[in-house]
Formats: sequence, C-alpha cells, structure tokens
Amino acid sequence: FFILTFTAHEANKPFLSFLFILLYVTGLLANSTTITVIYKHQHLHTPMYLFLCNLSIVDICYTTLTVPKLVHMLLSGNYSLSFTQCFIQMFFFLQVAATEDLLLFIMAYDRYVAICKPLHYHRILSNKNCILFLVVIWVIGCLNSIVVTLTTSNVPLCYSNTISQFYCEFKAFVKISCPNAGLLVFANMEAVIFGLCPFLCSIISYIKVIIVILHIKSSDGRRKAFSTCSSHLIVLTMFYGTWTSAYLIPRLKDPRVFEMTFAILYLIV
Repeated sequence: FFILTFTAHEANKPFLSFLFILLYVTGLLANSTTITVIYKHQHLHTPMYLFLCNLSIVDICYTTLTVPKLVHMLLSGNYSLSFTQCFIQMFFFLQVAATEDLLLFIMAYDRYVAICKPLHYHRILSNKNCILFLVVIWVIGCLNSIVVTLTTSNVPLCYSNTISQFYCEFKAFVKISCPNAGLLVFANMEAVIFGLCPFLCSIISYIKVIIVILHIKSSDGRRKAFSTCSSHLIVLTMFYGTWTSAYLIPRLKDPRVFEMTFAILYLIV
C-alpha cells in the first residue's frame, strides 16, 4: 500500500516534520504528566480521574500509532507500507478510537451521576464498578477492532492501492474497495455505534446536568457545579468538532488536503 501524505508540498516537509514532532512530544509530556500526577496523589484516585488517566493513555496511543510513522515518511520519502504493517496499524487505531468514544461517554455519565444523583454516586461508581466499566470498554474496543480489521483485510480493492490518508484507516479502505453494499452498511453501522451513539448519550447526560444546575438556587453552587463539568465539555466539543469536520462536513476545493488536515487535528486533539 502507498500512503498519500502531503506529497505536493515537498519544500514544506522539514517544517511539517518538525511541527509534528513538536506536537507529538508536547502531547506525550502532557499526558504522561497527567498519568503520573494522578498515580502519585491518593486524593485523585476517584472515578473521574481514573477515567481521565485512561483517556491520557488512549491519547498517547493515538499519536504514537501515527505521528512517528508519518514523520518517517516525510523525511525518507518512502510512503509504502506492507499489508501486515498497514493492518496492524489499523487494528490498534480502531482499538483506541472505539475506546476513546466510549470513555468520553462514561466520563459524561460520571458527571451526570455526580450532579443529578449525588447520594447514589459512590454506589453506582464504586471502585469495583469503575474497573468493570473500563475493562468492558477496552474489551469492546478490542472486539470491534478484530471484527473490522478481519472484514477489511478480505475486501478486494478495485480502484487503487493508494490510501488517501496519512495512516491506514478503515474509511480510506472503503473508498478504494470494490463496490460492496454490505461493506457500506457495515461502515455506516460502525460510525453510528461508536460515533453517533456515544455522542448522543453524552449530550443527553449533559442536558440533564444543565437542567439540574439551573435549578440550583445558590449562584456559588451553580458555579461549582459548572466548574466540575467544564473541562470535560471542552474536551467533548473539541473531539467531536474535529471528528465532524474530518468525516462528515462536505469537502471543499481540495478534498484530500481538507480531509487530511482535519484528520490531523482529530488525532492531536
């Protein structure tokens, strides 16, 4: 397979490589610091920070799976990947992608229980239940990745062996595969189950949270309640905002550059 990166911008490759390395190292340090701080401080061993720690691990995996290989391609000029390399990358990318979607939902649910059902918080989100939730999330992500990767690996390619993306991605394979109604249905189901459903569940959770907060009589109480949700709301908005831009918004003048630019933002965010 050939990975179609920014091949039309030869003069900018050193700058792009430096930029990607800088973003990668910055993200790696930020997420590693988050994990270390949560691990070392006992008072942070709560459900919210446990989920945040897992989200940091997912973010590290996201960028490590793609950015180093992208930089190598830009600097070496070698844009080829073997069949095995491509599907290994796809497998782990699908794993962390599905896991992140579900993690963002469970974090929204955590805030919903904390604000709307505070008396039941420690029962619903006990340490045992939180660990169970995380195990289920990672297992579901793994099973989804196995199914999608095996399905894609058996799909015949009719148009090209060039992937219009800077990493091996399921959606890019659908574009170059032979016309297959079943595969399109499968791809749409994948997007609905691991994209739309967690997003809608998160939105519903926060609508209920906002309704409860607005009924709090004390302005100080409302401020404190909003402050516990604001950081996750920002992450949720940035994540799904770039995801929507990369995969749902109609393409403009240069569809390939448009798609890959927002795909990079999707990864970095």
